[in-house]
Amino acid sequence: MIRAVMFDVGECLVDETREYGAWADWLDVPRHTFHAMFGAVIAQGRDYREVFQEFRPGFDLYAEREKRAAAGQPEHFGEEDLYADVRQMLARLRTDGLWLGIAGNQTVRAGKILRELFTSDVDLIGTSDDWGASKPDIAFFERVAEVTPFGNDEILYVGDRVDNDLRPAVAAGMHTALVHRGPWATIQWSTEEAKKLPTFRVESLLDLSSLISHFNETGR
Repeated sequence: MIRAVMFDVGECLVDETREYGAWADWLDVPRHTFHAMFGAVIAQGRDYREVFQEFRPGFDLYAEREKRAAAGQPEHFGEEDLYADVRQMLARLRTDGLWLGIAGNQTVRAGKILRELFTSDVDLIGTSDDWGASKPDIAFFERVAEVTPFGNDEILYVGDRVDNDLRPAVAAGMHTALVHRGPWATIQWSTEEAKKLPTFRVESLLDLSSLISHFNETGR
């Protein structure tokens, strides 16, 4: 049985187009150039943070976030950045009686924004900065298991990345769903691992309700 659903943030619930555009502007790089390098780094299986190094060697992402904030340009996302299916999907899963959470590699500042956006929609919100562990470290998923009131094999982790989301969640004994959106899922979608590893592959988060119900009834 799947009793709890935990969601990644970026490119799962939140469209990060605006934020990455802001980073391109901060680096004084044309947005299409930044996005092209972003895709190339992902396709090569490298850490996305290496994109910044390509344009500015020695770039410290955390330090630069603070500089942006001090300059009045802090990281920000709002209702307008949520994917169109998010609100309706959460309402459906809540009606289905599932325990819901959000957990991703996010800063304390982003965690505050998430708590304002999803005040009554989910049961828990956790970030890597809150927990001192980042995906794909197994310690992150151990923390997910600790804060979820069900067994690991009753948790579904939903994300857009095979490497950061699915692979470590499966290693932690959880079910997974890969959502087909954003640069990572677009690049990884046709790989053998992306086809075989997840419990579910979805084009929309609205597909989850029926898939989970069928799984809980049939075991597959």
